[in-house]
Amino acid sequence: MPTYQVTGEIKNHFFSGGVRTAFLRVLITGIAVFLAVMIVPGLGIDSFGAGLAAVLVLTILNLLVRPLLFVLTLPLIVLSLGLFLIVVNALLLELTAYLVTGFSVAGFWPAVGGAVVISLVTMILNAWTSDNRQTERHALPQRPPKIINPDE
Repeated sequence: MPTYQVTGEIKNHFFSGGVRTAFLRVLITGIAVFLAVMIVPGLGIDSFGAGLAAVLVLTILNLLVRPLLFVLTLPLIVLSLGLFLIVVNALLLELTAYLVTGFSVAGFWPAVGGAVVISLVTMILNAWTSDNRQTERHALPQRPPKIINPDE
């Protein structure tokens, strides 16, 4: 089996890696939530602080609770060809509204509409901001196996 060496530019500055990714995730979720509030009737934010809290809570729920809900509802997701993920996202939006005062969801259908808008906006912005650099892969030379001859 050949061994590969990956060559490419490695950036070692403070804002690369985890901090940059976390900040970008919160920013993209924030843009998506504020667009959903403007587009979908039934979603509301009382103040900018409540909106910011809703964005942070929704981001944390997406990181911690969504994978668990994904595993628990996997049969329904498979049977619905992935459409049940919209319901999972709507439930997370309802949970965010329950946890954050000042962020309101009027019912299930506004939550579904908000989940669709948030999913589409985050998908587009994540594709736009993703790092699509190509890295080169070179096969390292292999030594031939050492043959041990017991007759010598």
